[in-house]
Amino acid sequence: MAREDGQMIRSWNPAGAILRGNSLGDTDWGADRVVLDVGTLRVAFAVVALTLFVLFYAVTYRSTRSAYSGWWCAALVLFLTGAAGYLLDGTPHQVWANPLANSLLVAGSVGVWAAARSLRQQPINTWQLLAAPALTAVASALDNPAVNDWSGGPVFLAMMCVMFSFSYAEMRALPPDYSHVQGPLTAASGLLALFYFGRWLVFLVDGPRGPTFLTFFGSEVTTLVTMALLMFVSFGMAAMSTEQLTKDLSLRASRDGLTGLLNRSGFLELAGDELRRIERSGRSASLILADLDHFKAVNDEHGHSAGDSALQAFAAACTGCVRSTDIVARYGGEEFVILLPGASPDLAEAIAKEIGLRLKIMDSPDIPRLPTASFGIAVTGTGTADLGKTIAAADAALYQAKAQGRNRVVRAAD
Repeated sequence: MAREDGQMIRSWNPAGAILRGNSLGDTDWGADRVVLDVGTLRVAFAVVALTLFVLFYAVTYRSTRSAYSGWWCAALVLFLTGAAGYLLDGTPHQVWANPLANSLLVAGSVGVWAAARSLRQQPINTWQLLAAPALTAVASALDNPAVNDWSGGPVFLAMMCVMFSFSYAEMRALPPDYSHVQGPLTAASGLLALFYFGRWLVFLVDGPRGPTFLTFFGSEVTTLVTMALLMFVSFGMAAMSTEQLTKDLSLRASRDGLTGLLNRSGFLELAGDELRRIERSGRSASLILADLDHFKAVNDEHGHSAGDSALQAFAAACTGCVRSTDIVARYGGEEFVILLPGASPDLAEAIAKEIGLRLKIMDSPDIPRLPTASFGIAVTGTGTADLGKTIAAADAALYQAKAQGRNRVVRAAD
């Protein structure tokens, strides 16, 4: 992932047969030191990237099919082809090879960001994938690429820094216990972001031929740093991909496919854990059990697609009214359950009424009028949280709401 610092100029020195060039990577056979030239390092980097891609695709992606491993495979291919493009420096093809290589390497860093973002299952838009590479390509093409082997350098370095910074932010946004390898991967993204920020800053101040830039951020240093970090993070990529697949399967097993809410088993597991935490803290919680009124009539009169729309509308009304700490689930059929940790009965009743009002004003393309809903509310005892008893109490209150005419909220007796 390194930029070419200058075209190699080979000349024969009769006194010492010195191979010279204007980059830090010149090899001086007449001195006591030997420094690898940048072309050799880039070939080595390409070989490493190709090897990692083959292994990662064959072993990890084909077995897990996880989004994380897919984006990393794409990033490795982009890094490989981008590094190969710089091998055309000093040839007539430099005019198109350098801008293309710049944009491919930036696209590779975008792939790293997309991989990190996929761990949180966040949407990735097309413009987010194309913006940075396109900007880099335009800046490089307009900066005399035929004679300037650092064409578009400031934009290229800035985009690399930005995308690795975004990757770092995505990794930091994961829960602390998401994976046992997220720490090293987060650190690697942060180090690359800092390194490219340093390259960009020194490039602006010192220039691509300046001694500080060549010593600390030249092509040789960059290629070695990125190669080492790439091999380092590769050990964690396979583990992260497997863990993502496991979490995805677990999520599917605990989610209702129609509404996207937790299903019954998922709710019982999470709510049980939450109530145990509440019990240790000495607090209480409220639980709402809701049921759509005359739901069978909706299916009979308008068809099952209308019933599905009604369920989805009620789920949307619930998620739009509850707090971020509340747990919402489709409990079964047209019945829904909400656990509100630390909520008083008054707050639970207010939330239930708000859900009913929101459902009333919602529209559906499959049904002229959405059904109303009845709600039963129960409260756990302070420091004595029993999920089964609380659900039973809320169910009894829901039964009373149905008996009293539906479309209402009833609290369970203390």
